[in-house]
Amino acid sequence: MPAKNHLSQYQREQLVKTLKEHENPYVREKVLIILLINDGKTYQEISEFLNIAYPTVAYWAVHGDPDNLDSFLDGRREGNFSKVTQEYENLLLEVVEKEPAEYGYEFGRWTAARLAIYLEQVTGIKLSGSQVRRRLERKKYVYLWAKYSLEDKQNPEKRKIFKEKLAEYLKITLTSPERLQVWFWDESGFSLRVIKRKTWGKKGQRKKVTGQRRRGRVNIMGGLRYHDKKRINFVIKKGNADTFYEQIKLLNTWLLQEWVEQGNKPENFTKCSAKIIIILDNASFHKRKDILEKIAAEMPNIILEFLPPYSPDYNLIELVWHSAKEYIAHRLFESVEQLEELLNKLLNEGGLIIKWERKIKNKGNAVY
Repeated sequence: MPAKNHLSQYQREQLVKTLKEHENPYVREKVLIILLINDGKTYQEISEFLNIAYPTVAYWAVHGDPDNLDSFLDGRREGNFSKVTQEYENLLLEVVEKEPAEYGYEFGRWTAARLAIYLEQVTGIKLSGSQVRRRLERKKYVYLWAKYSLEDKQNPEKRKIFKEKLAEYLKITLTSPERLQVWFWDESGFSLRVIKRKTWGKKGQRKKVTGQRRRGRVNIMGGLRYHDKKRINFVIKKGNADTFYEQIKLLNTWLLQEWVEQGNKPENFTKCSAKIIIILDNASFHKRKDILEKIAAEMPNIILEFLPPYSPDYNLIELVWHSAKEYIAHRLFESVEQLEELLNKLLNEGGLIIKWERKIKNKGNAVY
């Protein structure tokens, strides 16, 4: 390995000039390797910094001649060095912005390999998926989870009407919570299972992971009060109409207790306490006729407001579920009971800190 400061002043100046001015990015990369070595960086540090293979760094450290810039061309010249033409690149950037369905494919998203195959058919230029990926990365593309869109299933008019109604509810509850409270209601499951099969291992080796997934799940049903972000959540065995009715009764009991603790008489609860607007989705068990009739008869303070179809973005409790799952994602649990204990601390005892202004990815639209 060349020593630190092995370049003369003239050699360094020439290399810096080449780094700034040369049109070939591969030449600039090799020149940068020499300059970094001159600054005292190790091969490993340069490899990690430039995201290139360690042997590549080692090779050019020895074979790159600072007095002969042609040595950095690796015997290849522009024209036959790169297969990619400007037309190929333009087509790549055009295709990647469109849906595969527009080209007659049934799959839902482009991968670099799929792009390479399609573009070879059109242009006759054969590249690997990794070569296409690098081209896209140079154009500032990144491979991320796509946003799951529900817009094609939504009714804009119904959403507009509901949004206006919800805005009015929220305005009242913020100024007069003693008159009206808005609760966002939903169900969610939290599992011990590890779904992704990624695991850490040494480079060049691939570990086997068992096909057995760890069993265990905690189902939660509950609500979020808008004006003070109070959360009430219950562990349930299964989401169905009878369970839904029982949890609404428990919520009503909790509200009655809160009413009494504020110095009010329990017999005045039905007539004098706040109206409770519960925002919830259109799950079939939420709408079972006999359950709706029982809630209306036994708990007249509670009014159920159903979201427009395919509109989870209007249900603020989705942000609670998302934040809780994010919190527990990389934690270890020895049992379902341990997971249940943590969820109670997060969801009911204020242990979960939520950034209410954030957006949820993969939920169709941004949650308000």
